[in-house]
Amino acid sequence: MKFRIQREEMFVLLKRLCDALGPSGAEENVRDIVVDYLRDIADSVWIDSMGNVIALKKGSKSGKKIMLAAHMDEVGLFISAIDDKGFLRALPIGGLPERNLVFQRVIVKTRKGHIYRGVIGLKPPHLIKPEEARQIPEMKELFIDVGASSKDEVLSMGINVGDIAVFDRELVLLGDKRVTGKALDDRAGLAVLLKSFELIEGQELDVYAVATVQEEVGLKGARVAAFSISPDIALAIDVTAANDIPGVPEHEWIARLGKGPAIKIADGRAATGLIANPRLVEMLIKIAEEENIPYQLEVAPGGTTDASVIALNKEGVPAAVISIPTRYIHSSVEVLDLDDMINAVRLMTSFVRRITVSWVETLHRTVIK
Repeated sequence: MKFRIQREEMFVLLKRLCDALGPSGAEENVRDIVVDYLRDIADSVWIDSMGNVIALKKGSKSGKKIMLAAHMDEVGLFISAIDDKGFLRALPIGGLPERNLVFQRVIVKTRKGHIYRGVIGLKPPHLIKPEEARQIPEMKELFIDVGASSKDEVLSMGINVGDIAVFDRELVLLGDKRVTGKALDDRAGLAVLLKSFELIEGQELDVYAVATVQEEVGLKGARVAAFSISPDIALAIDVTAANDIPGVPEHEWIARLGKGPAIKIADGRAATGLIANPRLVEMLIKIAEEENIPYQLEVAPGGTTDASVIALNKEGVPAAVISIPTRYIHSSVEVLDLDDMINAVRLMTSFVRRITVSWVETLHRTVIK
């Protein structure tokens, strides 16, 4: 398969997605972008009751379905309390450790859609005892300062308990092919999904592209979407940890930037997430090698993706994951290589184009008697 995707093209799409605000349960800004992108390239597009965006491209043969999934949501914060001095307290949405929050700028969005900027504060360093200086603060020690001087002022701004906040960062280039910003987990996977879905043609299977919600808080959107679609085979596209940085032994790197997308073997603590279907893994490797697509193999010691719940749908779904190596996941300064994204598009698109209905049928029930 021959096609070219320019880095600039991928960066423009990725920036549009990453700069949008969309923590779990409040993905509407991202969803609008996704719907706008899919509207003219899908045979049909709809939004389900959970808020997932589902698009369909009909295949040349009927009866078999492949589900491609990437999540729209990012980690963030719920405003949980407002004190008399006008400082906001917050609780995390998804896996957002305290060490990633200290002295960060945030955007607060009210239920009516008003946007305010704030900063996450902490007791000043000169008030901290020497023995406390190297300790990571607890969430209860952190607060959001939106520039107000009283609770009444905060309420008059329209900010209240239950409103949301995310990192205040825009996606920017580092050099000519690497980028940094918030929400690359998983707007990078989402960009790959959209671009791949656009390029897929001549495939035998019906292709369902699903931009899922609430992945960061329990893979919830993928669970209901898989039940509705009932796919015969599935691929998730998400990020994975690239720990190829100083201070980390090479055997703990998991993946490296610029060395191609990773084909997942297993994830979750003690492989409790997904053990990828071996036949799908073999096919992804075969395609990558035949089409000269650089790739890595991934065994992740923690974390998982939408593929874990899709694989357990109904009678079971053969599932695999294409991962984009990313540094500093769940921070405001995540980093990845645009070439890894482009090669992920090549791999996903080639896979969908090349698999056949008859091959998919061999992945399911084997009758012994």
